[in-house]
Amino acid sequence: MKFDMGSTTLSDLGKSTVGSSTDLGTLIQLLIAAADPLEGKFNGAGKAAFDSFKVRADEITNALNGSLQSILGGQSGMDTAFGTGDQEQESNAHQSMAGANFDAARFSGR
Repeated sequence: MKFDMGSTTLSDLGKSTVGSSTDLGTLIQLLIAAADPLEGKFNGAGKAAFDSFKVRADEITNALNGSLQSILGGQSGMDTAFGTGDQEQESNAHQSMAGANFDAARFSGR
């Protein structure tokens, strides 16, 4: 299995995740507003569930946004780890090349 990723993949993903957090909160508020005409049309358990959702809408939005922020933190950490690993790999390669005797590998008829 081969894993190949561009150097900006995780930072680009992080930027889109930030926008998703804002979009998610807006969508939940739009869902509540769209459900307003249904208020008073439910009875029993349906009414209780509908009322509970409306009352807890901010809590639900905050919980979902908190989860997205955790995802964003993970993406940022992975981006840092991949960037550091890439730099260390380059540094190690340069150190190995500096200590290598390339002349010993020549096949010449001296």
